Amino acid sequence: MRTLRLFALLDHLRGRLSPVSAETLAVDLNVSVRTIYRDMATLQAMGAPVRGEAGIGYQMEPGYFLPPLQFDADELDAIMLGTRLIVARGDSALSEAAQRVSAKVSAAMDGEAGEAYTRLPLRAVSRHSEKDTHAGVNLGLLRNAVRNKAMLDIRYLDLREIRSRRVARPLGLTMFDDVWLLTIWCETKADFRNLRVDRIESAEPTGRRFRPEPGKRFEDYLKKLP
Repeated sequence: MRTLRLFALLDHLRGRLSPVSAETLAVDLNVSVRTIYRDMATLQAMGAPVRGEAGIGYQMEPGYFLPPLQFDADELDAIMLGTRLIVARGDSALSEAAQRVSAKVSAAMDGEAGEAYTRLPLRAVSRHSEKDTHAGVNLGLLRNAVRNKAMLDIRYLDLREIRSRRVARPLGLTMFDDVWLLTIWCETKADFRNLRVDRIESAEPTGRRFRPEPGKRFEDYLKKLP
C-alpha cells in the first residue's frame, strides 16, 4: 500500500510548474500531513528527483521523466473519450495521431488490462458538415503554425460575407461542438481576434516567425475572457 502511495505522490507532482503543499497532497491522497512529510523524506532518501521541504512545498526536478505506474478507471475513461473525440473532430493527421496514442496506452498495459481498455463502452460522435470539410483544409497547417510560431498571411470571409486580409500571429486553437476557432494576434489591428477556421479561405506562411511578447500571447488573451 505504501509503495503505491509513493508512486501516487510522484504522479501528483508530475508536470507541476510550482511547488505543491503537503496539505494539498494530504487531501488528494486522503492521508495526514505528517504521512506526506515522512513519505517525501523516504522518496528523497531513495534518490527520487523531488525538491522542497515542509512549509514551502514539493516539486519534481525539471527535465525528469517518470513513466506512469498505472491508470485508474477514471483516467482510462478520460484517455479513451479524449482520443475518440479527437478522432471524430480532428483533421486526418490529428485523428491518426489520436489513434496511435490510444494504441500505445493499450500496449503499455498488461494484456488483460490493455484488452479491457480497448473494449471500453465509450464513444464520441460528431456530425460532419460542410463546415468540417472547410475547416479540415487548413487545420493541419494552422496547428503547425501555432506550434512553430510561424507568422501567417490569412484571407478571411466573416459571417457578414466581408473579406479581409491580415498578417497574424497564430496563438491557439479551440475546439467547440461544431466549429474550431483560431485565436490570433492581428498585426493589422494590433489586437486579439478569433477566426472561425471554416471561414478561413487561405492561410500562407510568411516565412517569418514571432517570439512570444507580454500582452500578445494566448495566455494574455485567456486572461481577458470573462
